[in-house]
Order: sequence, then C-alpha cells, then structure tokens
Amino acid sequence: MSVPPPSSTPAASTDPDHASDEKPLGLAGSLWLRADGETLAGAARIALLAAIGETGSITAAAKAVGLSYKAAWEAIDAMNNLAGVALVVRSTGGKGGGGTTLTPRAERLIETYRALEHEHRKFIERASAAIDDFAGDWAMIGRIGMKTSARNQLYGTVESITRGAVNDEVVLKLPGGQMLVAVVTHESVEGLGLAVGKPAFALVKASWIMLAVDDSKGAASLRISARNRLPGSVKRVTQGAVNSEVSLELDSTTAAGTAAPAVVTAIITNESVSTLGLSEGTPAIAVFKASSVILGTTD
Repeated sequence: MSVPPPSSTPAASTDPDHASDEKPLGLAGSLWLRADGETLAGAARIALLAAIGETGSITAAAKAVGLSYKAAWEAIDAMNNLAGVALVVRSTGGKGGGGTTLTPRAERLIETYRALEHEHRKFIERASAAIDDFAGDWAMIGRIGMKTSARNQLYGTVESITRGAVNDEVVLKLPGGQMLVAVVTHESVEGLGLAVGKPAFALVKASWIMLAVDDSKGAASLRISARNRLPGSVKRVTQGAVNSEVSLELDSTTAAGTAAPAVVTAIITNESVSTLGLSEGTPAIAVFKASSVILGTTD
C-alpha cells in the first residue's frame, strides 16, 4: 500500500505567484499532521510508514520511498518522539529472524491521514474551481504565515544541486534573479525532497549577515571566503542603543516589474553603520556563509 502526494492537477507555470496568460494554473495542496505544534507527518512520512507495514523492513521501505537508510531512521525517530508513543518497533530473533513492524497506533494514523487526505483533495479541487488563480494565492498565504526565529525568510526555486563528498551545495534562485548558495547534508537534501525546479525557502539569521561597501568594483571583487555576496541598496536603518538593524533591498537581475526584490536584514553595530556610511539608498553588499543558510520546503 502507498500514499500518493495529495495534489490535484500540476501547476502549469514555474512562477507560483503569477499565472501564465497561455496556460491555466492548477492547484496543489499538502496535508500535514501536527503534534504539540510540531510537524508529525506529511505524505512522505506516511508513505514511509505504509511501506514499512508492507515490507517489514526499514531498508526495503526506505528504497521504496526514495530515502537513504539513515534518512528513513531519522524520520522514524522524529515521528516516534513527536507522537509520544512508538509508531515503529524493531523485533529480533524468532522464526522470521526479526524485522520492523508498525504498532496499532501507526496503522490508525495511516488510516486517519488517508481519510483526511481524501477530504483535503476534495477541498482543493472545489477551491481551484471556484477562485481564479487560487493556487498562487494559496501558496503565498502559506509562505506569509510561516513562523520562524530567523529574521530572513527568502523564497526561491532550486537552480542546481552539486553533490560533494560529505555535503551538497544547493543553489536557490530568488525572485529577483539573484542566486543564494547553501551547503547542507545529503540526508537533508533527500529528506526535504530537494530537486532542480522545486520551490524552497532559505532561512538566515540577521546576526549571521555581514554588510560591506565597495563603491568601485562591486560584489565580485570582494576577497572573502563567504559564498553569498548579494548586492543591493539600503532600504531602512533602525538604530538601537548599541546595534542597528539594516534592511537591504537586493538588486534585481530580472525584467522590471516581474518580481518583487528580496529584502535581507542584518544586525550590525552602530559604529559599523557610521564607518560604512550606511543610510537609505546607499549601495551595499550582504555577505554570509553558505553554511549559515537553513533550507526548508512546504511540502
């Protein structure tokens, strides 16, 4: 048994916020179960549970849903912790040599998810038929409603993934055309289902961002190890007793009016603001390491 992704017709446009004039925009939705404010399970985790129930093996179940053995166990541990009761148990010995089984609670969870998924799909279909461009609006509502402790929440599309010996390099294309680089583990890429063309968001704390000013040569000339060097102009400076919050509107590389420019915020000392001569409209460069970027997806 398997659980297909809870979606209706696929979107025809690669821009989630703008419907194409030539192709109708379809609507897709994702269903998540939550426990104590934390995500317990979505389609991928439920599919993993279902595969475990079918195969009786973590290795076989992980292969069936496209996860590594390690990523599968991390997902199981997370579900067991969030559920407060065991959903998956391992047995050793016996006539069959042991294996992995679902608890009755896990089986009931799968049944509940499938029932909710059915109703959720019906809702998405009705909403898609009733409201023009509902898919774009619904996706935007989800991003706007996201709550995290990181000040900078940047939405984009995966441009490339380069696999390394230990970690993977993921390049995210922001709405204004600038590229943001993140370095994450193989397991994170698999667990998030990251792939070229897939929407994702990047989280960067304001305290992790440095600002630089290079009036003569631009971001490309900065001799620093940080991979991310995003040029823009100061949009706002909010001064505190010791530190200032500086918001930088990134330069856009796309046609004017096609996308809202991304804004990143850094927290630096008041002395640094004065030394760099930062004020509204001042050209500046946001600098931060690829390892400082946290990636996430909404489905």
